[in-house]
Amino acid sequence: MEQSLKRTQLGHWIESLPLQKFIIMLIVINAITLGLETSPAVMAQAGDVLHLLDRVILAVFVAEIAIKLAAFGGRFFRNPWNVFDFVVVGIALVPASGPLAVLRALRVLRVLRLISMMPRLRLVVEALLLAVPGIASIAGLMLLIFYVAAVMATGLFGPQFPEWFGSIGASMYTLFQVMTLESWSMGIARPVMEAYPWAWTFFIPFILIATFTMLNLFIAIIVNTMQTMHEAEFKQEQAAIEEAVHEESSQVSRELRALREEIRVLRETLGAQRDHA
Repeated sequence: MEQSLKRTQLGHWIESLPLQKFIIMLIVINAITLGLETSPAVMAQAGDVLHLLDRVILAVFVAEIAIKLAAFGGRFFRNPWNVFDFVVVGIALVPASGPLAVLRALRVLRVLRLISMMPRLRLVVEALLLAVPGIASIAGLMLLIFYVAAVMATGLFGPQFPEWFGSIGASMYTLFQVMTLESWSMGIARPVMEAYPWAWTFFIPFILIATFTMLNLFIAIIVNTMQTMHEAEFKQEQAAIEEAVHEESSQVSRELRALREEIRVLRETLGAQRDHA
């Protein structure tokens, strides 16, 4: 029992607001030092200091994870954000030498711990993850539209512009460029229209469908998911408030009943004393 109480106190301490703010500050400092390490001039002057600071911050992160493991035990891995922190910090502990040298570049992933430390950022990421099924449906529809448009463009413009529309793959890539509106008019549409004056009847409807409609559907799904999460969070908070008010009312009622019982006993005692007198 005493050990369980100590683990609970340790869990409250490691997740306390001042300590969380300290960890966030270290993450920001670590992000700055990792950025400075990309500068040869800075590394020539203060490389040893930056490496030492990086090791100290990493040691703090490891200690934080170890304390959480000691405090929460198996419950630590039930929280996806704890697993995310564990993986990100664990990658930094892998020796970055030989075939694993590429992992050295992954140290910057530690900066992503800001997401798990800040509730609002977590909300955005969770909304994106919850919106994945809807996004996948829209992506499937867009892929179908791209395929149909690519087949049409290959047949219509391929003979004259093989570098852009010579194959299905080339046409899909060109149409992706058109969808992003990157030099679509002067770079692609107008040269094609010089050979095919009616080509605007193909490009304009494609842009209206792929860019202004489909991409907005992605945004609509994400916004709708975030709104649903906000509503669910609001309902949970409202339910918690109602439960707290109900509990407080019940407590007041119990205290009133106890007070009435004490008054009744006191009256009976006084009445008995008067009768005895």
